[in-house]
Amino acid sequence: MYFVEEPVSVLLILCLTVLLAIQAGKTKIGKQLGAALLSILFTAIVANIGLIPSASNSIALYDMIFMYVAPISIFYLLLDVNLTSIRKAGLPMIGLFLLGSIATVAGIMLSWYIINPATVLGDDGRIIAGMLTGTYTGGSVNFNAIGIEYGFQEKGVLYAGTIAVDNVVTTLWIIVTLTIPALMNRFWQGNINAKKEDNMIKSEELTESGITLESLAWLLFIGLAAFYGSELLSTLLPQIPSILILSTIGIILAQTRFISNLKGSQDLGLYLVFLFLAVIGAYCELSAVVNLGEIGTTLLLFTVIAVMIHGLITIGIGGLIYRDWQMIAIVSQANVGGGTTAIALAETFERKELVLPAILVGTLGIAMGSYLGFGVIYLLS
Repeated sequence: MYFVEEPVSVLLILCLTVLLAIQAGKTKIGKQLGAALLSILFTAIVANIGLIPSASNSIALYDMIFMYVAPISIFYLLLDVNLTSIRKAGLPMIGLFLLGSIATVAGIMLSWYIINPATVLGDDGRIIAGMLTGTYTGGSVNFNAIGIEYGFQEKGVLYAGTIAVDNVVTTLWIIVTLTIPALMNRFWQGNINAKKEDNMIKSEELTESGITLESLAWLLFIGLAAFYGSELLSTLLPQIPSILILSTIGIILAQTRFISNLKGSQDLGLYLVFLFLAVIGAYCELSAVVNLGEIGTTLLLFTVIAVMIHGLITIGIGGLIYRDWQMIAIVSQANVGGGTTAIALAETFERKELVLPAILVGTLGIAMGSYLGFGVIYLLS
């Protein structure tokens, strides 16, 4: 018996844990973990002390969040993917980012045959491979999109364990990419040909004002309509995952002027993602964590080797073509860590002209990640 089981009360607690995670994510320690992982951890604590139901006694509210809130959150985040503006990142950044994305796929595939995680993870292994391909191409949006399609979120401990491994590897890769320019310049002098006036993008182009009531009304309507439409199309095209249909609708709509003028899609999408991740936390039962020993080791080795291969290919081929080690490091970080950590690298290297292009190639990764992730799952089937 749980202290709180009534749906509204449980939802209230989930919203509270999300709020606490967002606030904690602003602290010095919290920044290292991120609000997403904190949402999982805080709710896991609440569920394991018996305040709200966990995986063994799941309630209908959790199923509704998995079924409706999660995919719609992905849709909202994709409404910020402007394919036209990506061209402003410049051919070198785009070329390197595409190389890094291909290197991610190669890293996952090679690591699969080196580690053979299927022996420990079973059929979950290829799903995780697809999710990691997605997140190391475009970030957590793609990670969640692929996981949702296969109902992977219901495997709370394994899902949270995969996220934890992802966070560890991403943090380590930030350290690696910070040292790449200095290290590579010792052996192979870099050649920085940065045309700042060509790469600079006015910050006003990416500035979003606060959400308005009209924007909120449109976003809620469009999100529900797109979800409903994707479900109808998936019945006509059962071979195509419904989340992929919804993602495609989101990317297409994002290219229209009307949608691009709506404010708040990112904030709304992120909040719904955190709410979804809070339910993931509720599914994490400590009694099951003890069984993650060998699985956790396998996940870590598989992920580390995949990212190392990504790095070797990106640095090796990228160096032969451009030999701008700082740009290569920033682009690799945009793949593995996403636009936010890529921006941090550009600021650290004092490459102001690459800050906004880093954001834009990050949106290209969001657009590509799910497709590559599903492709990897298909290849490993």
